[in-house]
Amino acid sequence: MSNRRTWILLGLVLAAALFRLVNTGLPNISPVAAMALLGGAYLTDRRLAVLAPLAAMLLSDWFIGFHDTMWAVYLGLALTAGIGMWVGRHRTAGAITAGSLAGSTVFFLLTNFAVWFGSGYYPQTWDGFVLCYTMAIPFFHYSLAGDLAFTALLVGGFEWASRRFPSLAIGRV
Repeated sequence: MSNRRTWILLGLVLAAALFRLVNTGLPNISPVAAMALLGGAYLTDRRLAVLAPLAAMLLSDWFIGFHDTMWAVYLGLALTAGIGMWVGRHRTAGAITAGSLAGSTVFFLLTNFAVWFGSGYYPQTWDGFVLCYTMAIPFFHYSLAGDLAFTALLVGGFEWASRRFPSLAIGRV
């Protein structure tokens, strides 16, 4: 793993995870989906593409803290890295945008299911299920906006840099 491109990508993934330590004051504005999409799109070692964002997230969670629904967060990130693998085969603005929106949606569905299923905040009924997702909708636009913005910054930025600096674009890691 001495490839400079690999280290740059891993550094971006780590920086995105550590950005979580900055309190933006806005709920659900975080670069974690974008870092998973970036890892999946550009790291061809599939294990590294999934494990690097998860490890970076684990490091930042060590400082922030853990909660009972972490399984859904980590599963959502792993699935978003998988979506990133699809994005990496297409690398168009449309594919990147679709990947970001798909990752946001998967994350929303999984994490809110986990809140309904395991937190005790909502009754384990159909009405409780619907209420859980309904209550989460106002926060979803923050997730979408944050995910799209950080995807533009990380994935779009890396695409731009790889065109400007051809050594970054040589093959896939």
